Amino acid sequence: MDLDNYKQLWNKEEVSEIPEISLEKQKEIHTPLEKIRRNMRLEFWSSTILLLFVLGVIWTLPLAYKFKLYIFILVFSMTMITMFFYNRFFKLYKEIANLNLKTLESLKDLLFQFELNKQYYISFYLCFVPFLVCEMILMVEFTPKYQYVPHWVFTGIFVGSVLVALITLYLLGKVFFEYFYGKHIKRIKSLVNELSE
Repeated sequence: MDLDNYKQLWNKEEVSEIPEISLEKQKEIHTPLEKIRRNMRLEFWSSTILLLFVLGVIWTLPLAYKFKLYIFILVFSMTMITMFFYNRFFKLYKEIANLNLKTLESLKDLLFQFELNKQYYISFYLCFVPFLVCEMILMVEFTPKYQYVPHWVFTGIFVGSVLVALITLYLLGKVFFEYFYGKHIKRIKSLVNELSE
C-alpha cells in the first residue's frame, strides 16, 4: 500500500466524539465533590490546630529537658511527614477544583485519584507507628517503675502494645477515610457506573 491508500483509509475512519455528560449529571457529581473538598479543608485545619496545641503543651510542661527535647524532635519529625502527605492531599484538592466534569474519562481518572489517595491516607496513619514506638521507649526509659518489671512481662506488654497500636492506627485510617470521603466517593462511583451504561 502506498501513501495515498493510507490517506484514504484515514479519511474513511469515523472519529466519534467523546460523549459529554449532561449538565444535570454534572451538578449531581458536583455536590459530593464539594463535600469532599469541605472535609479536606476541615481535616487540614483541625490537624494544624492540633499540632500547634501539642507543640505548645510539650514546650510548657515541666518535664526533664532531655525528655522534652526528644518528644519535641519526634513531633517535629511527625510534622514533616504530615506535610509530605498533605502536599499530596492538596494536589487532589486542587484537581477537584479544576476538574472538567464534561467527560466520563475525566471522572474515571478522578476515581483513580481517589483510590490512590485512599492508599496515601492509610499509609499516613501507619507512618505514625515508628513514632509511637519511639514515644513508648521514651516513656519506659524515663519512668523508673518499668525498670523493675520482669523482662518477659515487659516484652509481652511492649510487643502487645505495638501490635495493638498498629492495628488501631490502620483501622482508624480506614474508618476516618470512609467517614470523611468514602460515602461521597461511592456516590460518584455509582453516578459514573450509571453514565457508563
